[in-house]
Amino acid sequence: MHLSDSSAATPARGGLAVAVALAIVYVVWGSTYLGIHFALQGGFPPLLMAGGRFLLAGVLMYAVLRWRGVPAPSRSQWKDLAFLGLLLMAIGNGMVSIAEQWVSSGLAAVAVAATPMWMGVFAALRGHHPNRLEWLGMGIGFIGVLWLNAGSSLSAQPKGVVALLLASLAWSYGSIWSRERRLPSPFMSAAGQMLCGGVIMLVAGFAFGEHFTAMPSTKAILSVLYLLVFGSLIGFTAYVWLLHHVRPALASSYAYVNPVIAVGLGAWLAGERFSAHDLGAMVVILSGVVAITLAKARARQPELEKTT
Repeated sequence: MHLSDSSAATPARGGLAVAVALAIVYVVWGSTYLGIHFALQGGFPPLLMAGGRFLLAGVLMYAVLRWRGVPAPSRSQWKDLAFLGLLLMAIGNGMVSIAEQWVSSGLAAVAVAATPMWMGVFAALRGHHPNRLEWLGMGIGFIGVLWLNAGSSLSAQPKGVVALLLASLAWSYGSIWSRERRLPSPFMSAAGQMLCGGVIMLVAGFAFGEHFTAMPSTKAILSVLYLLVFGSLIGFTAYVWLLHHVRPALASSYAYVNPVIAVGLGAWLAGERFSAHDLGAMVVILSGVVAITLAKARARQPELEKTT
């Protein structure tokens, strides 16, 4: 299907579905950072772990969809899905998994909060300009990211910072690029991207010499299962659906909410510690979601008036 600006306004008739999808992406993805931390801590190599869970999730979803009669993607659609799998899965998610070898789960989530800003930039370059309030929200988030990187514990981990920057850029560009493609249904798109991205990550993991040195711990295995079911099957599907139904700034607003959940879970369950500097930057970043949400409400108002 071909997506345009008008398609982003259609949720005016399905606000509950949008709210549920956002809640899933906010809460579930906020917890996946800690899941990745436990999986790596328990003996999983980063790319083999991420590739394996996305490949399995993609195969399961694809099989169920085909069994229910959903048409398979065309050859040209598979090419687009493979490219998106490279950007969103292999680089976007894979680099986050790599970064968490050196960066705490909470700080990784805070750093990824730059994603909405990059999505706005890429959207503008492709002719879909955010409105003033969306730019304000992205600007507030960007200031918070600069503050975070200026003097927090994240600044002492250059490899982790580079990996997280690459993850944000790839995820942002892929999300915007996907809106102009004739992709299959959102669920089939999610299945195809996870399947292709999982294969790419597994190949890359073996190519870079990743291997298991021992049997992963039970905690790590359970963490990967959680990532597979909730992070991949449920969370990513909700995100792909949002990309097809809301403006990019709102679809990417999860990046402002995830840090709160990730930091809280990291402190509670993994004993991660954060300085006042880290927490202050997170508050500034999180405040950007307020401006973006208000911008979304204003953008919908003309559509609502037209239908009344």
